[in-house]
Amino acid sequence: MRSPASSSPLKAVLWDMDGTIVDTEPYWIAAERALVEAHGGTWSHEQAMQLVGQSLTFSAGLLQQAGVELEIRQIIDTLTAAVISSIKQQVPWRPGARELLEDLHVAGVRCALVTMSEGPLARQVVDSLPRPYFEVLVTGDTVSQGKPHPEAYLTAVERLQEADPDLAIQHCVALEDSAPGVAAAVASGVATVAIPHIVPLPQDNRYTVWESLAGRSLSDLDALLRARPASAAPAGAASAVGTARD
Repeated sequence: MRSPASSSPLKAVLWDMDGTIVDTEPYWIAAERALVEAHGGTWSHEQAMQLVGQSLTFSAGLLQQAGVELEIRQIIDTLTAAVISSIKQQVPWRPGARELLEDLHVAGVRCALVTMSEGPLARQVVDSLPRPYFEVLVTGDTVSQGKPHPEAYLTAVERLQEADPDLAIQHCVALEDSAPGVAAAVASGVATVAIPHIVPLPQDNRYTVWESLAGRSLSDLDALLRARPASAAPAGAASAVGTARD
């Protein structure tokens, strides 16, 4: 554990789940295709790519447009159940994710899960890990606005602050794989690392791009925060934390 006197600016890491910790996108795509085809439609790779990183409500709306004659809630429940079933058979871990989680745990760096998947699926993944790495879980069914809106990230910081009022936006790093997720993290003011997976992400000075989490450690995240200009976080980000949820 790091001592309280540690000069590291890093206090918390905010993790996306799908595509960052676990490679569930093939499970989601298979579930989407099966559902659309069951309603007589077709589901292309291009259509599936539009849903990567999006909120489930948004995704369900596009599935309705593709011919699924179910209510939004029914679509979400059907897809989630299918993905949970697949995960129970095999958890598709992303390279380096579990190793980095362990490194942070040993060092005493707090972790929050920030995912647009709903609670049952998030808990299935979290329960598959060897330790209780995540102190906070923010899921798609606990926020009013999904990614790319920053509410989920601001909510995670707010909840982390409950145990450490001195924790602020500038003490956090977000790990994301998708364009909506990266947009949400950047908009919250949190230093953001993009680890592209299914969909390529362009280089951008608002975030850092890593090819993989494999071989990455606490020292990499710490160095990223140390190199970040103090003015990098939006001026309103910190004050917005307290009002992220109604």
